[in-house]
Formats: sequence, structure tokens, C-alpha cells
Amino acid sequence: MIGSAVPRKEDAALLTGRGTFVDDIHRPGLLHMVYVHSGEAHALITRIDADAARALPGVVGVWTAKDFAELPARPSVPGLERSYLAGDKVHYVGEPVAVVVATDRYLAADAARAVRVEYEPLPVMATVADALAPDAVPIFAPLESNLALEQQVTPHDVADELDASPHRLRARLVNQRCAGAPLEPYGVLADWTGAGPTIWATVQAPHRVRAEIAERFGLARHLVRVIAPDVGGAFGVKSSFMPELFLAPELSRRLSRPVKFVETRGEHMVHTYHGRDQIQEVEVGFDDEGTILALDVTLTVNTGGVPDPVGIALATLTSYMLGGCYRIPKIAARFRSVVTNTTPTASYRGAGRPEASFLIERVVDLVARRLGKDPADVRRVNLVQPGEMPYQTPFEGIVYDEADYPAALDLLLSRLDYAGLREEQERRRADPGAKLLGVGLSTFVEMGGFGPTPLFEQFGYIGGWESANVRLQPDGSAIILVGTAPHGQGHQTALAQIAADELGVPFDAISVLYGDTAVVQEGIGTMGSRGMPVAGNAVRQAAADVAAKARLIAAHMLEAEGDDLVRVDAGFQVKGVPTAEVSLAAVAERSFKPHLLPAGTGLGLECTSYYEPSNLSYPSGAHGCVVEIDRDTGHVHVLRYVCVDDCGTVINPMTARGQIHGGVAQGIAQALYEKVSFDADGRPLAASLEDYMVPGMLDLPSYETHHIETKSSFNPLGAKGLGEAGATAAPQAVVNAVVDALAHLGVRDVEMPCTPERVWKAMHHAS
Repeated sequence: MIGSAVPRKEDAALLTGRGTFVDDIHRPGLLHMVYVHSGEAHALITRIDADAARALPGVVGVWTAKDFAELPARPSVPGLERSYLAGDKVHYVGEPVAVVVATDRYLAADAARAVRVEYEPLPVMATVADALAPDAVPIFAPLESNLALEQQVTPHDVADELDASPHRLRARLVNQRCAGAPLEPYGVLADWTGAGPTIWATVQAPHRVRAEIAERFGLARHLVRVIAPDVGGAFGVKSSFMPELFLAPELSRRLSRPVKFVETRGEHMVHTYHGRDQIQEVEVGFDDEGTILALDVTLTVNTGGVPDPVGIALATLTSYMLGGCYRIPKIAARFRSVVTNTTPTASYRGAGRPEASFLIERVVDLVARRLGKDPADVRRVNLVQPGEMPYQTPFEGIVYDEADYPAALDLLLSRLDYAGLREEQERRRADPGAKLLGVGLSTFVEMGGFGPTPLFEQFGYIGGWESANVRLQPDGSAIILVGTAPHGQGHQTALAQIAADELGVPFDAISVLYGDTAVVQEGIGTMGSRGMPVAGNAVRQAAADVAAKARLIAAHMLEAEGDDLVRVDAGFQVKGVPTAEVSLAAVAERSFKPHLLPAGTGLGLECTSYYEPSNLSYPSGAHGCVVEIDRDTGHVHVLRYVCVDDCGTVINPMTARGQIHGGVAQGIAQALYEKVSFDADGRPLAASLEDYMVPGMLDLPSYETHHIETKSSFNPLGAKGLGEAGATAAPQAVVNAVVDALAHLGVRDVEMPCTPERVWKAMHHAS
């Protein structure tokens, strides 16, 4: 089954409207919770008047920060703890200052609007520059300044190497702020009964959420049940701890009724964590051939009004991946995380790695332009070669697994007809009436298969392993319990394919269950492209152990040695004796008959495995984008987008393509459309999808996808992960194409998003 493009098990329910999302779940006596959000970016709270709200029909109550003073603080960076609601002051527009509970969601919303909050304005610092200015006041009380974290990632500098380089250049690059904008916004339903709280939530790691809720409320973990039902997209923004995860259970406990919170799209845009928002200052030294000799990078991250425990240190991952696919002998890196009066930032698809890929791929193009060389040639000069794999990067512990970067680039150039595109580009430049043509390349590598426990512990997880339980039923069907909690990736399908091959059970006779802490053994969760490299190997390992025991029982039934059996479609057969055969269903049924089992054999065919990866995996590839630009308007149209990806073993080509398509769509969106911005008073300028430019179907091209399968030696399946590759590869492919179309005018950079206005100004200012 591995390698087969079988239809997804998940799709039938979702396509017929029979999926179960948090807002589909109803409990007797259900109440609804709505926030009162701050309309100020930075201000003292002088008074909250909720009398009018409490008097409205159907309103059960209104609570402010002081009402939750006895609750331990939200999970945070030690020393930077925060409350569930704003207390004495607010730090950004959208910060919750009060919570209303009513018998109806719309009554609760009306009551929230009736709450009157009085503020005493404080100076607003909506940009990093403002927050770091000499006269800036500290925004977040535990900090003495707005510099939340400053980290020297490498112990050395590269001043000598830069001085010795024949050429050097500097650049300032910007990864703008983006919103996750999943199809389903954040949602929580809590029902605290005498047995303890049950929480349905749109989360990526149910067991981790259970652990935090248990700790905050002083409960044993077995008393807390967390269920992640169908989750309509997450993209990292559902991996952080939102206050509703704790407020909904607390209010349910106080009111002895279930309480539901489902945010609106407008709330999502100002309340849920944003991503990216990184300024990159880089200096590179290189020789006449374009060989990169040294790289010096300073990263500045806007963490928003309250530092998130993950967001504050995400630039560590950016630093580790600064070298990209290239053999760069010396890299110096440092970063600083800065508090501003904006919505907090944290994980967003790729979480730090797309920023690194954008930086190095823009740098390679800048080097090529400086030397007058083709960007493809400069890439070839610098690419790590297959014979150097596994490749030790300049960062200790960051070792790339097997890949063939030059082969991926060559395949991409062939599929693009690169030489033909260059000829077409020159023809269009000579014709004043023709649209300009640009070709952008992106040879990339990123971290996937997030694991080894020492790394994952740093981000607050109990470990970096993953678990799987494989259980064969008496009729030969199988049930798999897996510790990941997917939100669109297709784990039910791919993990069933892996188990089918190991067990010999038909694909349709396998069920995959996940996302319920009362049913599934301890697990870690879904993030960091770890589904196949980590969870897939846990399933493979457990299924292999079950298959070995099944072979032992079958041999006993056939009065043969285990080594004398071969697998057939229906079960096992003695080599060379077609009539000596037993079905897997018969073996499974026999496993529950103790008096008929081999001596010392336990009942049942079941195994739980915990797979700990030995290293991260490193998906890679080469993407190419072809754009045309209208000379009169600056409008950018993506003509073609070609992907060559190496994710190691491809479990299901159809779902692999889907993951690439989704990631590339988000990457193109960042390059051309999306940006969360604020005015000088810290007010969001894109607080709804009327203002935030999420592309639609007609804005995106048909993708051309190709695969190279270089198996990783870091895990038995040879898989590397794929969920974040498209988002890691695409932004710079598009921007490189835009700049390439304008390069003959002297344009060297266009900041994302490359809107028609920005492109038009770049063209006309340059000329």
C-alpha cells in the first residue's frame, strides 16, 4: 500500500457535511462564552462597568481578571507569566479584558458590547523601531525594556572571513506578519461534571493540553479528558495555549453547566496568534564564481504585546537553517525578540524555517545579480553534493539527511524549460507592449520530523517521540490508536497504508483513531511535519510486532516453523505447500483462545510502541515560479508554478500532492497578498477577510508537482515529512520571479507582499 494513491478515508464524512467540529457539539444546558476585547493598543484599565450587560435577558454573568485571581497564570516563559484576561492594563487591540456567559451565543455577543471599559491611554509602540527607541516605555510589566530576549546563536563572528572575501554585500529583508486564517477559527467546549472536566477543542496536541489544564487546576491527569474532534485547519496557530482553554473549564466548574467558546473571524484576526514578522539584516561574502564564503545575520522578531513561550524563541530555528541547501563554511547568527503593542506572534506553518529559506534564497539571487550571473549557476556552485550526505552544517547537531539537491534543481530546470523562458523573457523586454516575464528559483531544505526529545522538550513538550497502538480484532480487521492529532493532513489514510503493508490486513479493514486522551495512549501531537517520520514509524513498529506474533500463531496452527511461512493475501502459507494455508482472520480469532496457543504466548494480537527519532529529518526540493507583470498597473500574475520535492518515502502520492498544493498556496499568498498591519495607534488595518487578502481559486495557478525519493537513513520508513515544505519554498520563488522580471530596470528587491502598488513604484522609481 505504501506508494499507492488511494482516496482518503477522511473525505467521505467531510464532503457530505458529516464531520464533527467543536461548534457541531451540543451538551444539555449549554452556555456560550464571548470576550470583551480591548479597543486600545496600550492603556491602563481604569474602570469596567458590566451592570448593563448583567441586566440583559439570558446573561448568566460577566467576569474580569480579578475574578480569576486565584487561578495559576497561563503557561508562559518563566518570569513572564500572564493572566487569562487583561488586569491593570492592555497590551494590544483585541486583548480580552472581560468574559460574558449567556444562554445564547448572540445574547452573549450583545452583552459583551454593553460592557463599558474606561481606559487611560499610554504611549503606543506598534513597530519594533518604536519599541526599541531610547524613550520607549516598557510594555509588558515583568520586563524592564521591550527587548524580551536577545540571543547569540553562534559563539563566533565572521568579520575576518567577510574582510577576506573578494566581494560582499548587505541586504535588509522582511518577512511580514501573517494570520493563520484556518477555515475553522479557534473553539473550545468544556463540560465539568463530578468526574472532572471534558474539553473538546481545536488543538494540535490534546495530551499536552490535558497536562496543562490538569496542572493549572491541580488535578490528576486521569480526571481531565481532552478531545480534538475534526479540526478545520491549524497551521501552527492552534498549538499555542489560548486563554479560553482554561477559562471555559473554570466557568463550567463555577456554573455547573457546559460552556462553549467559538471565535468569530474578526476575533481570530486580532486575538489568535499571528506568524512571521521578522526583519533580517544580512551581510554575505563571496568570490568571483559566486561561492558563498561567509554569512552574518541579525534577526529581529516582533513578538507582539505579550511574549509567547514558543514565539519568543522561534528565531532559533531560523538561525539553524540559514545555510539552506548550500555549503557555507562560516555563519554567524543572532536574534532579538521585541515586544510591541500588537497581537502576539507564535508558530505559523513552517515556524521559523520559511524565514530562513527566504533569506538565503534571496541572498543567492542578490549575489547572482551583483556578479551578472544566472541564479541557477550560482546555486549549482554552492549546493551540497549527494556524496557529502549526511551533511554536518555549521550548527552543532544540525545534520542533514540524504538528498540530491543538484538533481532536484536539474529536474526543475528541465520541467520549466528554463532556457526557453529566458529567450521569451528577452523577447518581451524588447516589446514595449508585452507584459514583463520573470522566472524565480527556490532550492530549499527545511526541518521536518520534529523529534528527538532533547530538542522538543525546549518547546514545552514531554518528549519528541510518538506512540501507536495496533490491535487486531478477532475477524482480522485492525484498529490503530495514534498519538498525533491531525487537522487535514490525512493521517487516517497514510497510517492505515503503513499498517496494511506490515500486517497484511486490507486497507479498508483498518481504522485509525486519535485525538481523545481518554482513549489514546500518551502522545505528543501534530506539528513540525512529524506525522510520517515519527508517528508513521511508531505505527510501523507496532504493526511489525503484531505481525511477528501472528506469524508465530499461524506456524503453530500449520504445524510449521515461522521461517517456513510466506505471507499471502488472505494470511499465511507454508512455502511450497499451497494447501497448507491459514487466513489472518483465523489467526486473529485463535489468538483469543488460550488453550490453543503455543506455550508462553499471551492472549490477543496487540502492541503499543513508542518511536523516538534519532534525528530530525530534512525535506528538500527545488521550486520554480513564472510570473508576468503588467507594465501599466504593476499587477503580478503567476503563470506557472513547478514543484520538485524530496520528502523521502512517499506514503500516498495524492495526499503528498495535496500537502504541497496547500503549502504553496500559503507561500504565494504571503508573497503577493497577505499582510497583517497596524496604524501608528496600534489599530489593526486587516481585522477581517474584507481587508486581509486571502487568495481565492482564481488567484492561484495549477501546480505542476514532481517527486524525487531519497530515503532518509534517520528512520526506518525513510520518510522526511512534507506538510510545511510548500510554505517554506514558495515565498522566495515568487519574489525572485518578480524581481527577475524587473531586474533589467535596476530593481534589486520588492518587499512582500508584492502588491501592484509596490511593484509599480519599484518599476517607475528604478526607471
